Amino acid sequence: MDISEIQKICKKHKGVTEDIKWENHLCFNIGGKMFLVTAPDHVPVSASFKVSDEAFDELSSKKGFMPAPYMARHKWVHLDDIKRVSKKQWEQYIAESYTLVASKLPAKLKKEIGI
Repeated sequence: MDISEIQKICKKHKGVTEDIKWENHLCFNIGGKMFLVTAPDHVPVSASFKVSDEAFDELSSKKGFMPAPYMARHKWVHLDDIKRVSKKQWEQYIAESYTLVASKLPAKLKKEIGI
C-alpha cells in the first residue's frame, strides 16, 4: 500500500475532499469533517482514522497501532506504517471511518452530498 492507493480508496466514497493541514498532513474529509489523516512526508507513511467503540481497544492493542494523539477520546487510532495492513483492510477501515463521521453530519448537509 502507498498513499496513492489510499487516496483512490477514499475517493470512491461520495463527497470526499482533500486538504493539507498542519503543513504536511494530507487529510480526507466528508462534509468538512476529517475521517482520515495521513502523513505522506514521514518515513514510514503513517495514518490516523476513526473507528467504532468496539474496534478501538482491539486495534489499539495490535502491533503498529495506538490511540491517536489528541484524538483518542473521539475513538481515533494511529497506524505507524500504512504498509502494515492490506488493501482489503484499508478498504474496511476507510469505509468504517467515513460512515462513522458521515453519520454525525447534519441531515441537510448529507442530502447536499448525496449520502
